[in-house]
Amino acid sequence: MAEEPKGRKTWVELMEEDDLSFVKRFMLASGSLKELAEAYGITYPTIRLRLNRLIDKIKILDRHEIMSDFERILRAHYVDGKIDISTLKTLLAAHRRELAGCMKDRESKT
Repeated sequence: MAEEPKGRKTWVELMEEDDLSFVKRFMLASGSLKELAEAYGITYPTIRLRLNRLIDKIKILDRHEIMSDFERILRAHYVDGKIDISTLKTLLAAHRRELAGCMKDRESKT
């Protein structure tokens, strides 16, 4: 398993408590979605959707080409349905402009 760059949080550290709880329950149910659906008192398709979203979220949080924790968290909120695509794009553009401005400031000081 590859080591995380110094100071960068792992996907596990960026997960919300309810997501980690879901992963734990999934593992304790030996990966049985049927058993998990019964434990949560919801339907199999609902639990499958939750698992698919969680898989997508882990993939985003673990992407190494995304260098910013802010971007990782922002994309995770999009996957969770907490923000829409328009908001995601607006915030990412603003974040990238800010990062570019910081890089420009650093270069001008050297």
